[in-house]
Amino acid sequence: MTDKPSLPIIGWREWIALPELGIKFIKAKIDTGARSSSLHAFDIEVFEQDGGQWARFKVNPVQRNETWEIESTAPVIDMRSIRSSSGESQVRPVVKTAVKLMGQQFDIELTLADRNQMGFRMLLGREAFRRRFLIDPGKSYRGGIPKKRKRHP
Repeated sequence: MTDKPSLPIIGWREWIALPELGIKFIKAKIDTGARSSSLHAFDIEVFEQDGGQWARFKVNPVQRNETWEIESTAPVIDMRSIRSSSGESQVRPVVKTAVKLMGQQFDIELTLADRNQMGFRMLLGREAFRRRFLIDPGKSYRGGIPKKRKRHP
């Protein structure tokens, strides 16, 4: 006898939104091997504002499209040493922001890193989806695919 899953099921890659960063959609790899989530960012500048650290950065939300840039700012909650899949450690700014996935919105911690050579602009690590979703590794885009537009927003 099989019980119905009590959590929504997502695929190994999904389109998500990061509304507080001005990103209406970005393709994310759902990565059970990564604890934290990571966003491709460049021109990262950490600065002081209102008594705290902030990060100003740019994002190319679509892979292989460097003409579409979104500039964002977010409070830095930590500077963390992160070991990449190649085993190299790097200190990265960590921001907290909202993510939208399959009709749910929740906060995640996100490291900012140059992921230009990676296959995905974003990794959604297990801390983000733990106790929220189940993963079907044989499926993709269970939450849907954004409609193509002729022009960028």
